[in-house]
Amino acid sequence: MTLTSYLSYLAFAIVVIVAPGPDFALTVANTLRGGRTGGMLTSLGIATSNVVQGTAAALGLGALIVHSQLAFNVIRWAGVAYLCYLGVQTIRSAIKGQYAIDDTADVNGGRKAPAWLRFQQGFLSNITNPKVLTLYLSVLPQFLGTSAALPDALLLAYSHAFFGFAWLVVLVTFLHQIRAFLRRRRVRRTLDAATGVAMLGFGAKLATEAH
Repeated sequence: MTLTSYLSYLAFAIVVIVAPGPDFALTVANTLRGGRTGGMLTSLGIATSNVVQGTAAALGLGALIVHSQLAFNVIRWAGVAYLCYLGVQTIRSAIKGQYAIDDTADVNGGRKAPAWLRFQQGFLSNITNPKVLTLYLSVLPQFLGTSAALPDALLLAYSHAFFGFAWLVVLVTFLHQIRAFLRRRRVRRTLDAATGVAMLGFGAKLATEAH
């Protein structure tokens, strides 16, 4: 793989990364709920899932899942259900409108959610989206030569995971910087409602997309 091919891949990957999707919506929602720590843990969970899926694609394991109608649909419908669950929970939070004064608190039914939950949500929302795996399988070969070695494929996959994580860190940092504005009840309710609807929309889109 040449440097030109790698840079071309990065340009493509960055466009895909910055486009708002389920990862973006969930990171925003969890940053609002759990502050910077919640957002960072969600981002780390998403990045970990990207590493897992990228590794599977590079090793050829991802192709087995994508080409298996049963396995693909099981993962897809699990992703649909999980996105809808997260979306409904976020909308319920907007309807209740009960927020902690401290922006670093995380109120969930009156109790602070454990930190690992945010990592888990990021990981599960990404790992149950088979379109991520399909993206790796369809894009990586276009930037690799016919005689490309495994390290080249892993480099591309891990680069996507790294820059995706970096983008989410920037997002979380920005939201943390404007936390005083985001603490306003009307703003929080609006953002919760918007991100909840967005997650439901992404879930519906995943449900209707053909394999």
